[in-house]
Amino acid sequence: MTKTDFHPDEWAARLELAACYRVFAMLGWTEMIYNHITVRVPSAVSGPDKQFLINPFGLHYSEVTASNLVRINTSGEKLDSANPHPVNPAGFTVHAAIHNAVADAHCVMHTHTTSGMAVACSPAGLSQHNFYGAQLLGRVAYHDFEGITVHGEEGPRLVANLGEKKGLVLRSHGLLSVGATVPAAFVMLWTMQRACDVQLANAALGGPMAIQDDVAERCARDTLQFNPAYGAGQDVFNAMLRLVDRQDTSYKS
Repeated sequence: MTKTDFHPDEWAARLELAACYRVFAMLGWTEMIYNHITVRVPSAVSGPDKQFLINPFGLHYSEVTASNLVRINTSGEKLDSANPHPVNPAGFTVHAAIHNAVADAHCVMHTHTTSGMAVACSPAGLSQHNFYGAQLLGRVAYHDFEGITVHGEEGPRLVANLGEKKGLVLRSHGLLSVGATVPAAFVMLWTMQRACDVQLANAALGGPMAIQDDVAERCARDTLQFNPAYGAGQDVFNAMLRLVDRQDTSYKS
């Protein structure tokens, strides 16, 4: 399939999502052929139905292109029969539940990075006691581990735990972010990831110097990167796309 086989709005969504997969690959946020970034299909294509785009199962993130992304519904059924690639059930179970239930969940991202999983395995969870963790105060929710996410009945519990937050720590599992745009989801996940990186490194030095609650609250209020009035991550995401384009533009095919 090529660009001419898709509605222009869908092709634009495919391009942005495929580029995002390449950003993740460049950052090392990959887990072999596993994990997912999903984006809602524009209503010009899906109509009243809830559909989303997901990576083809079996490909590394560096192999994802705009045309080989798979369009599925919230039951995990493929809607583009010409696409030969399968879909990972663990992908649509979690992502479909969020896309289906959260009104502004245009994009959902999930990772299994080492530091993200290490913090997810910690009883204390994400610490407020570093520059990035303080900015996330009050923005991150938690969901207890229920095993491999292939059972649909877990979805409502996950959505309930997410609530109005845009970041979610999946206990003993990894990190997840939700955004009204791809850049918004990206900047939330990036901030969570950096907070985990610093927290893990600092633990090796004996633990953090405490940031008082009122200071952490001020940091969370003062940060502009989550604010749509200041781009909500668009400038950061654009910079990452420029780096990807300098390395490899094959995601555009």
